[in-house]
This record gives sequence, structure tokens and C-alpha cells, in this order.
Amino acid sequence: MTDQHTVYRLSHRKDFSGITAHQEDIPTPQPHEVLIQVRNVALNYRDISIATSRYVSPVKENLIPCSDLAGSIAALGSAVTDFSLGDRVVAAFDPTILYGPRQGLGAGLGGMVDGVLRAFVALPSTCVVRIPEDEGEQRWGEWASLVCTGVTAWNALFGNVPLMPGQSVLCQGTGGVSITALVFAKAAGATVIVTSSSDEKLEMVKRRFGADHTVNYETSPDWAEDALRITKGRGVDFVIENCGSGTISQSLKAVAYGGIVACIGFLSPAKQEDMPDVAKLALLKGAVVRGIQVGSKQMLEDVVRFVAARNLRIPIDREFGFSREEVVRAYEYVRSGKHVGKVCIKVS
Repeated sequence: MTDQHTVYRLSHRKDFSGITAHQEDIPTPQPHEVLIQVRNVALNYRDISIATSRYVSPVKENLIPCSDLAGSIAALGSAVTDFSLGDRVVAAFDPTILYGPRQGLGAGLGGMVDGVLRAFVALPSTCVVRIPEDEGEQRWGEWASLVCTGVTAWNALFGNVPLMPGQSVLCQGTGGVSITALVFAKAAGATVIVTSSSDEKLEMVKRRFGADHTVNYETSPDWAEDALRITKGRGVDFVIENCGSGTISQSLKAVAYGGIVACIGFLSPAKQEDMPDVAKLALLKGAVVRGIQVGSKQMLEDVVRFVAARNLRIPIDREFGFSREEVVRAYEYVRSGKHVGKVCIKVS
């Protein structure tokens, strides 16, 4: 092991030119920490918004970005007894939330505290979760993708009233959360509707990932009517609401009485004069409107167990290298919205 490693920091957050590479000392794990050699980092839209000063929560200055890693344990703190050198692992999005809901803004990696876009990172052993040992190198990105996206999709579908076989789920868009939710919902025996503005993407999610129904929201802007038609007037049991105030009224129109709208993203803000009366719409449907802020380490354990037991494959659209040029290209690709599934960076 060399004494230094490559670390990326955000020298400013005006645009992606703030992503800068540095050589820094490899951390020494404290007694209750493990040192992880990072193999793969999965990107989220959160990372794009942080790098461009559009994130809704406070952000640390000179931040090491990104929250989602998969890697192997390279060193153990003196008090760590439940891991071994070489163990393959992922780590929770917020190391301080081991179970239950977040209390306040928390300490999500790559936001208020330094993240994982680096070759080595020391983290508390309590936030680390083993992944299967018998998988090939090509799976690192899939396991990394479970940290934020996987837990978010799991929390949306199983964190309150669990999804049941035979129920229906509507996923907005074809990004990481929606496609992962599609994979989980199909594995649980649900019917899944996916919306997108691209017929090509909609055809892909039907052919490759098993979506039961698709709706193009550009040609069918009142897509809630399509959802009601598909469900014979009943509405869908779960909505993966990725876009925010600009689409929440359609989500509440599409949801079944007593259904759940999982509010995850903020991609489509509404003008103030167009803001729907969410409380009234939810009341009329008796619906649950839940804000999803990833989830706990316990949920990450549940997701890893579920994916391993069902041998599920998390769709990876593209993987980029670890040079600065490649890292910036990865960020630009996520911002472009061209991906279907996850975008990852191969670190080592």
C-alpha cells in the first residue's frame, strides 16, 4: 500500500470545473473504523446538484463528493472484531443513522461530511455491510448502487406499508431510483408502470427490465389518466415521485385510495401560482405522502440480503474511469439525463 492516494474535491461549486484531483495521505483507521479500498462509486443526481450549488441542504466547503461505494477492507482499527481484511463491503449513506428515520439533516456522505470519491476511505465499522464474496469484478458498480438508490427505492416500497404481490407501482422516469424500484417491484410480484418522454427508453425498460406498461408524458401529459385506465379506475398503490411539485398533483390523481406517494426528487418545480393543494388532494384520496431521505444502515442490510437472495441485477448504464477527465464525463452524462439505470466510476 502506498502512503498517498488520489482524492477528488470540489474547489468550488459553480460547475464541474470545480472537480479537482489531489494526492493526500491514506487515512489511518481509528480503533472502531475500517479502511476501505474503494472499487467503485455510483453517482446520483444529488452529486450533480451539489457540484452546481443546487442542492437543498447545506454542503461542506472543499468537499470530497459522492456517497455510494463498494470496496474491500484494507485495514482494521484495533477494536474492530467483526470484519476481516479483504471483506467485500458497502457503507451506509449516513453513518450516523443505523436504524429508524433520520433525525434532522443527518450526516450524509458527500454533503455535510466528506464523501467517497477517493481511492481509500476510513469509516466507522458500524456503518459497513458485507456483500457476497462469490461475485465477479463486474458487480462492484451494482453493489455500490444499492447505497443511496437501492435504499431509497427499498424505503419507498417497503419502508412504511410494504408492497404486496399483485399491487401496482408507477415509476417516474428511467433514472437510477425508478429503474431500481422497477427491479424490486417486479421481484416482489407487482405490476409496474414507467413514464418517460422517450419512446426509445420506454421500449428498453419493457424489453430489458420487464416493465408491464409505459406512458410517454410528452405525448400524454395527463399521464394520471393513463394510469387510471391501466388499473381500470382503481389507481396505483405506489408512486415513485421523482420530480417534485411540478408533478405531485398528477401523482395524487394516479394513486389509489389509501395508496402511497413516495416523494424523492425535486427535478420539476412548479411555479408558485400553479402549486397544487397537496393536503386537499391527499385528503380526498386518503393517501400517504412520504418524504424519502434514503434510509438507515438496517435498510441497506435488508437490500443487500434481498438482492443476493433473488440474484437481482441492478442496471448499470455506463461506467467511467477514475481520471479527472473521466470523472467529469461521468458527471456530465448524469446531468444529460441520457442514462437508463445507474452511472458509475471504476476506482480500482
